[in-house]
Amino acid sequence: MIQTRNLTKKFGNFTAVDSLELNIRSGEIYGFLGPNGAGKTTTILMLLGILRPTSGDIYLFGEKFSSRRLDLKQKLGVVPEKHPAGMWKWMTAGEYLVLFADLYGIKKSDIRIKHLLQKVDLLEVKNKRMKDFSRGMLQKLSIVRALLPDPDILFLDEPIAGLDPIGIKQVRDFILSENREGRTVFISSHLLSEMEKICHRVAIISDGTLRAEETMDTLLSKFSREKEVQVDLEEIPDNLCSKLKELDFIIDASRQANTLVLKIPPDRDYRKDISRFLIQRELIPLRLYEKSISLEEVFTMITGQDTEKPIDSPENNIETSIDSGEKNEL
Repeated sequence: MIQTRNLTKKFGNFTAVDSLELNIRSGEIYGFLGPNGAGKTTTILMLLGILRPTSGDIYLFGEKFSSRRLDLKQKLGVVPEKHPAGMWKWMTAGEYLVLFADLYGIKKSDIRIKHLLQKVDLLEVKNKRMKDFSRGMLQKLSIVRALLPDPDILFLDEPIAGLDPIGIKQVRDFILSENREGRTVFISSHLLSEMEKICHRVAIISDGTLRAEETMDTLLSKFSREKEVQVDLEEIPDNLCSKLKELDFIIDASRQANTLVLKIPPDRDYRKDISRFLIQRELIPLRLYEKSISLEEVFTMITGQDTEKPIDSPENNIETSIDSGEKNEL
């Protein structure tokens, strides 16, 4: 669906994106991750045809893409990080969607708008002014606007930033629902715990360079040198940890109050072996929990940076970059 070859963007002497090679497949949820200033925004603007690459190529649906390919742009839906309140706040949700439906040239737009508003539980507030919408409502309305022309690829930039837990779940469920219907979804987000739940594959970039592009399972297993199993027992005999360390698959064993903390290899599931060992000694596990490496931990290993750590670069202020010579490209 999307492929880049040696995609590079420079702002003066600063290289925001350096020889980036991405490959987004049809029907997948693709997470595009990186610290602030890593090159995510610049990459997305190039993929949308808003910024022109310094060098390299972009292919959409197997065809070479440029800002002039309006036929390809029409197949893209975009949900920006900023919500549509701004200049539209005097409009009702219905008026806002009708305006964009007219711009898109959508036939029978009233049916399409009603269908999408029902999917995100906004139909009852269709005639409510957008200035009275919550952040979560605005986010869902922005998604509806992006889906009006039924795009093949949906771009989402920080789709759940600032939402409460209920709003996060609603947006997550909606993304999964759209993907099940065959829509390819491209997400850029700092909320890595959510990305771990829904993405099929992720790309991680840092300093404008691609550091990893893998399926979620492959990425996590590649960086997982050991797993941790915690077992709650009513009582832990003094010699139990030393006995556990004698087992071939136990890397380390320790205790925290009435909880065993076991380090095991990541190659397979050893919980049955652990339970069998304990039950043979008349020790009944009250709780057995396996903790695997998280996407956030892998992200930190790859980038060496916190997801919220700011970086001083033109990437953090795209308007500055545009003002210094990019306006003609817009």
